[in-house]
Amino acid sequence: MNAIFKQKGDSIDYTPGTDVASGEVVVQGELVGVAKLDIKAGNLGALAVTGVFDFPKATGAGSGMAAGVKAYWDDVAKVATEDAASGANKYLGKTCAEAGDEAATVRVRVSQ
Repeated sequence: MNAIFKQKGDSIDYTPGTDVASGEVVVQGELVGVAKLDIKAGNLGALAVTGVFDFPKATGAGSGMAAGVKAYWDDVAKVATEDAASGANKYLGKTCAEAGDEAATVRVRVSQ
């Protein structure tokens, strides 16, 4: 049997166990997606797995991120970071703009 095309792949189908808000980051194993719209528990929705998004990041000394670095999602702190934490944080993509220490967000080109 050959592979059968199902969808373009910019977003994937997702049925959550609990309500998910638009913009919420969802981690499934090594796959990270962003809810495109609110998704009610048990209902089919979509997660964007490509695109450019502003993600929250930590603020304060040493928290800045340069453009063009790998970004990871810390699902505990709910922030983007440069720290893979030995695989605990999941790969998001690369930053596409500098975010200084006091910036509350960082722009990331998501690439799964």
